[in-house]
Amino acid sequence: MSAIITDQFRIFNASTFLTNFVGVGETNILYTFIGLSNSTNPESGGLSNWDANTPTPIDNFEEENTYRPTIVSLKRINESDSIRVIKKVKWEAGRTYEMYKPDYDINNPSPVTDSTSLYDAHYVVVNSNYRVYLCLNNGENPSNPNGQPSVDEPDFVDIEPRTAGSSGDGYIWKYLYTLTPQQIIRFDSINYIPVPSNWGEEGESKDIKDNAVDGEIKIVNIKSSGVGYSPNTTWTNVPILGDGEGATATILVGADGKISNVEVTNGGVDYTKGTLNFYPAGPGTQVGGPLEGLTNTGVGDTAIANFEVIIPPKGGHGYDIYRELGAYRIMVFSSFENSVDNPDFLTGNTFARIGIIKNPTTYGSKTEIQNQAVLSGVGAIKFVGSGTTLTSYTADSLVYQSVGVGSTAYGYVVSYDEVTGILKYYQPVGLATAGYGFKIHKFTSSPATGGSLTIEGASVGSDLDIASTFTGVSTSINNVNYNLGLSFTNGIAPPEFNPLSGDIIYVDHRASITRSSTQTEDIRIIVEF
Repeated sequence: MSAIITDQFRIFNASTFLTNFVGVGETNILYTFIGLSNSTNPESGGLSNWDANTPTPIDNFEEENTYRPTIVSLKRINESDSIRVIKKVKWEAGRTYEMYKPDYDINNPSPVTDSTSLYDAHYVVVNSNYRVYLCLNNGENPSNPNGQPSVDEPDFVDIEPRTAGSSGDGYIWKYLYTLTPQQIIRFDSINYIPVPSNWGEEGESKDIKDNAVDGEIKIVNIKSSGVGYSPNTTWTNVPILGDGEGATATILVGADGKISNVEVTNGGVDYTKGTLNFYPAGPGTQVGGPLEGLTNTGVGDTAIANFEVIIPPKGGHGYDIYRELGAYRIMVFSSFENSVDNPDFLTGNTFARIGIIKNPTTYGSKTEIQNQAVLSGVGAIKFVGSGTTLTSYTADSLVYQSVGVGSTAYGYVVSYDEVTGILKYYQPVGLATAGYGFKIHKFTSSPATGGSLTIEGASVGSDLDIASTFTGVSTSINNVNYNLGLSFTNGIAPPEFNPLSGDIIYVDHRASITRSSTQTEDIRIIVEF
């Protein structure tokens, strides 16, 4: 038994993702995350040659468990942070585009890109003013069976399809929408363009949707011109037959007795199949029926012209652009921008992994789902004393604390702020090995007998002690107040989410990227269904 997952199922899944998995107050809450700040260290989940040979993520439960502890920063995905997208094809003069046809498949690939699916064909373009158009006719005719180069850039905003200029390139375009400035900034990329949300609900999109007619024929192509028709004649109201009704065309015959042009004059309604039959006949005879009983015009041999009636998508062109354009991809946009008010985003280090995590919970809880705008995925230690400016803990270096006799807590440095005396760290599962005693101990301001408050591993200066009396989310130094971004209790701050929680539903590995205090990362994730 054979079966397929249809493109329409993929479009449905994309719609479901948007309506059920995005936004505060929804059943599920998603966060974009960045992580793996020490990608060349195998103990932290990296590889020694990570940048030169960045590995493909592995999709299994064991790997998922290694991803979570390396998450450094998270940002919640809101409704405005995600949108449907389609492949981007820019209009360029002299380029041949493909026209909308409902029957591209493995046995009938598109003529220019050899695509076996409509949604892979180049039939939708964006112009230089960020206006998006559907190509309904690319100048296809018997002399140009694959279409011809486009000369006139479409730039109109009419509701009805039309040509773009006077060159006679044969193209007919349908205007769909114009990208807004916000969409351009957040979602326009080299390979994809956004598709408007809430299509047909208001404004321009509502006008275009309301103008669509189910089964209305817009285009009829001439596949072969025939011969033996009355020269220099025009035939009007030639019926387009099929399962719909009301469609007619006007046909022009040239001086050579061949069909030179066909134009749909009434698109009719409810067509899912259409044919146009036009036979050579005596002068003044309009025909659309059987060949029997009709006479030759006497001009050479008789040959019947062949036409292709293009059936629009369900609802008509412009009715449902998600279906018409194949919007089964979602782009998620997140901007990781540093903030002095909430410094949850790492600086002075790298990240090599980005992803999406669903429903992470608050630290210490398995049921309370996080909903803050930004989260720190790492823990932090506040040091005591004025020596913080004389000491340095190098990013990605190993630090450790004796928490009791025979027990040591280990972690990797994410960042160290010498002014505030804040060290941020993470403890990957790779530390639970023989070299570190198999158990991952937590850093503590209340060490057991034989333990110490000292965090060892400083690269410059003396190792520092935990400020075991410090509690709060900010500190004042020389009359300057610093927001620490984390809530400290006795000098220790846990991550803002439970590293054991959440489902990682998307992972992408990159060559390591360094973040600075003045840097902003605009991350665009494409989720394809």
